[in-house]
Amino acid sequence: MDNVVDVWTRLRALWTSPSPDRARPGTVGGAGHNGPVATSETTEAPPGPVQALRRIAFLLERSRAETYKVKAFRAAAATILPLGEEVVTRVEAGTLRELPGIGASTAEVIEAAVQGRVPRRLAQLEQEVGGPLVEGGEQVRAALRGDLHSHSDWSDGGSPIEEMAFTAMELGHDYLVLTDHSPRLTVANGLSAARLARQLEVVDAVNEHLDGGFRLLRGIEVDILDDGSLDQTEEMLARLDVRVASVHSKLKMDRDAMTRRMVAAVHDPWTNVLGHCTGRLVTGNRGTRAQSEFDAEAVFAACAETGTAVEINSRPERRDPPTRLLQQAIDAGCLFSIDSDAHAPGQLDFQVYGCARAEELGLDPERIVNTWTTERLLDWARPA
Repeated sequence: MDNVVDVWTRLRALWTSPSPDRARPGTVGGAGHNGPVATSETTEAPPGPVQALRRIAFLLERSRAETYKVKAFRAAAATILPLGEEVVTRVEAGTLRELPGIGASTAEVIEAAVQGRVPRRLAQLEQEVGGPLVEGGEQVRAALRGDLHSHSDWSDGGSPIEEMAFTAMELGHDYLVLTDHSPRLTVANGLSAARLARQLEVVDAVNEHLDGGFRLLRGIEVDILDDGSLDQTEEMLARLDVRVASVHSKLKMDRDAMTRRMVAAVHDPWTNVLGHCTGRLVTGNRGTRAQSEFDAEAVFAACAETGTAVEINSRPERRDPPTRLLQQAIDAGCLFSIDSDAHAPGQLDFQVYGCARAEELGLDPERIVNTWTTERLLDWARPA
């Protein structure tokens, strides 16, 4: 597991990487996430080697490529990140592949970038998957200031905390809530109270070194247990900024029992967001899963009464809640949070899927809590 010193070192390298290898705000790896397609003949300055590797990984992740296809590029970026001019020297000497984690495909990317060319692999990905993910949602996406649901490699995510934070900042966010899983979800390497306490130290270290205009917020995706209680100690919940409460077990529970379970969780003063409320899966490599049955009128009434936000989960395989229930929650007067539920940096861009759904149904952005400023969000998330 990462310690604070390791995170600080990597983050310092990311943040202080010299131009042109430092990404601009609103970009990822130096290229706009929905911006112009890069080609080998582009008139823009070609990316530096770290930028190119990170951008390739980002595009693979947002197109839902298998993790093994992404890891090589992120590992190579981590290897060369602290080396500075040594990378150029190694390219010139032909010794690049002597470095750990540098193979034929990643070496080709690095060599092209060092030589001032757009790497062939990057140009190909920009052409194939670099455009907008979905039509619509631009106005709502522009109003978002952050993302309240994300995961790191401390639980079941694929990247370090600082890479998630840095990518969110590049996408133009003011904040990102880190919400790794709670201890009951062992299949996702859920965090015990002790591990969560250690993670908070890392979050503090990230914030000390990041630009003051962005903040990584302390959070959790806490399991809703069978009786509606939350799967973390009250002491630890009190130390967090935002808490997403989700059902991950016994999804086929009896309708009345599931309703009582969810209503109890919503009424818990520590619950801020009700995550992916039906638990359904509509596509993806995990197969499909029917939605849980519950009294939506009762659950959404509880959300409206307590000021708990209903999550619009933007993962393509979830699209949760379904349109009928989303409209019902809108009609009930609920607040909402449009979240990526990202398990990799490139998946942070999934938010646009939820934005398109919200825009289609005419949801007022003022009712979306992650359009709010950091200060307003934190004030809302504190128990009364």
